Amino acid sequence: MRKNRLFLTAAVAAFVCAPAHADTLREALIAAYETNPTMTGARAGQRALDEAVPIAKADGLPNATSDFGFQENFLRSANSFTAPLRQSTAGGSVTVPIYAGGAIKNAVRAARTRVDAGQHDLRGTESSLFSNVVATYMDVIRDAAIADLNRANVGVLAVNLEATSDRFEIGDLTRTDVAQSEARLEGAKGDLETARANLIRSKENYIALVGRVPGELKPPPPLPNLPKTPDEAADVALANNPDLLASKDRSRATEYDIKRARAARKPRVETYAQGRYLNFHGTLGGAIAGANFVQEQSTAEAGIRATVPIYQGGRPSAQIRQAQARSSQAYEQQILTERNIIAQTRAAFSSWRASERVIQSSERAMAAAALSLEGVRAENTVGNRTILDILNAEQELLNTQVQLVTARRNAYVAGFSLLAAMGRAEARDLGLDGGTLYDPNVNYNRVKNVIYDFQSDPNPEPEATRTVDTKAQTADIEPLPVPRESK
Repeated sequence: MRKNRLFLTAAVAAFVCAPAHADTLREALIAAYETNPTMTGARAGQRALDEAVPIAKADGLPNATSDFGFQENFLRSANSFTAPLRQSTAGGSVTVPIYAGGAIKNAVRAARTRVDAGQHDLRGTESSLFSNVVATYMDVIRDAAIADLNRANVGVLAVNLEATSDRFEIGDLTRTDVAQSEARLEGAKGDLETARANLIRSKENYIALVGRVPGELKPPPPLPNLPKTPDEAADVALANNPDLLASKDRSRATEYDIKRARAARKPRVETYAQGRYLNFHGTLGGAIAGANFVQEQSTAEAGIRATVPIYQGGRPSAQIRQAQARSSQAYEQQILTERNIIAQTRAAFSSWRASERVIQSSERAMAAAALSLEGVRAENTVGNRTILDILNAEQELLNTQVQLVTARRNAYVAGFSLLAAMGRAEARDLGLDGGTLYDPNVNYNRVKNVIYDFQSDPNPEPEATRTVDTKAQTADIEPLPVPRESK
């Protein structure tokens, strides 16, 4: 009796014990932070968004152009006595905008605000990725423990069947008792195969997120700074959630879009300078004998030009209304995001607290089920309990053990999801100092004032690691040791 009880309960220890050389949650998060394609792709997208600022600024900077040409006239009119046979041209112009009705200024402000929104989105991507890594990490631990529990249960039921068969041989039990034990054993084998398949799925999901095969995973560290009430959690989320902050920035950017659209109805002022050189290569007037024409011409001019729109077919009004409608949409999206954040935070808090209570109940239930199994076995030896009673007691103990393992997983994942909703589940919050943390402001500060036409970065190379070389995962886990029965 004591042997079987220890054999089953030993599997639960797999959830809280691990080898000395095991992977940690922190290592998994660092690997995902550095090599996950969702994360590295989001960073590249943010760098592309950074370029919107110098692109918007370019409209307010001088614009210089030059042109060169050569022309050979093979045919000319019989009356065109002075037409040249060939000519070369060269010219250049410089335009400097002075006033654009606020269009350039507001375009730059909108671009900068969208960069801020993108940085918050990057934080949100980071937080979402970490939540998925934590969930998958805990899935592997849970499914490994459940596979161990089911393997242990198969072992116990195999021993029970053997003992039942022996007692049937001596006439102490009936064939029905043997059939019940055999049916329960075969059902347990099916449950074991299901548990093995779930473990393989969790391992493959881990590889997809982290980029490497999971080893023996250590229990995760306690979660820091969890709130005491749902209202406290919601207040922190409304102030720090990256998705909500990004939504607010996008709403502000649309306000600048409206101002930029209004600028289309205002005058534009610019200064300009241009020059042109023309050379006829001695062919101008060549058909007139004794003619002496100037074969080279040069012109240059500078001035200031004002453009005042009078009528544009209703385009400015349509563009303003379009910008206003998009701004209205952004405001509504902000409120929707706020609603979702509040609901998500409160739900995560409720799930976390409920899982904590389920853990306490499951621990008490497991202790009671273990005691019940021991009592049923003792009573069976004196004929007060049947084999079916023993099988049911064993199944009840297994169910409570699985429930405990699952509750521990759910509590940790819900707690981390709560931190993510509160904006406290990012690399800067988790102390992932395995290397330099990615700072999106570094690239933004590098490019925001670049005004050179011939400056560019090297062609990119993939940063994320591939997993095509990893082997297909199995559920071949080490069997649990069977403690010796105390004498």
